Amino acid sequence: MAELSSTLNGHRAGRTGLGLPSVLIATRHGESLANVEFQLAAETGAMTVPITSRDADIPLSLHGQAQAQALGRWWAGLPAADRPRSVWCSPYVRAAETARIALAQSSGLGAVPVGLPVRYDERLRDRELGVLEMLTRAAIDKEHPAEAARRRKMGELYYRPPGGESFLDVALRVRSLLRDLSEEEAGRPVLLVAHDCTVLMLRYVLDHLTEPQLLDLGPVRNCSTSLWRDRGDRLTPDLWNETSHLP
Repeated sequence: MAELSSTLNGHRAGRTGLGLPSVLIATRHGESLANVEFQLAAETGAMTVPITSRDADIPLSLHGQAQAQALGRWWAGLPAADRPRSVWCSPYVRAAETARIALAQSSGLGAVPVGLPVRYDERLRDRELGVLEMLTRAAIDKEHPAEAARRRKMGELYYRPPGGESFLDVALRVRSLLRDLSEEEAGRPVLLVAHDCTVLMLRYVLDHLTEPQLLDLGPVRNCSTSLWRDRGDRLTPDLWNETSHLP
């Protein structure tokens, strides 16, 4: 499995039976309260946002909850063989709420078993921004001008804020996660509920993107769906950042 070994960061399968999920679906959580506040800050140039909780504890907005319901309806409308029977989720509140709401909607429509367990995995968490966490763009430019300049010079793929992660640090987490998926979910459809950077790095790893190709993709939309299908020796993309199912 040459492509699988590449996906797993150059390490060949160490035991027989290592395969791939039949279908891998990834989604970003629904709109969060932080998404709303940071969008307003970007539009107004505000220096602060009214958020005092940890990043991990930020919940969905009401619109984000409606998006998660729509995701569940989309899930229920898939062909039976493609409906995920395994859910791996970031432990952050906004992702956990998305998974819970989508699962309740889909199971309520009779598409998946009631009580399907959700597996929380820290490797699916959002990118950690260290000293820049919860700072608006205007605040970063004012309070950390040297970091803002270094970020522009290095680019998003390689820039690591003090105490935080680069995109490539997240990619290493994703490679590790894919190894476990290949061992534990071979032949099964799987849903990943994560964050924008995590889903971007999944695309980067699975589709062997270059830096320019990655940066051309733009942001991953809330509750969008991206789908890869096993075609024998690798997962190949069928959907990317699709939002036609959303209200």
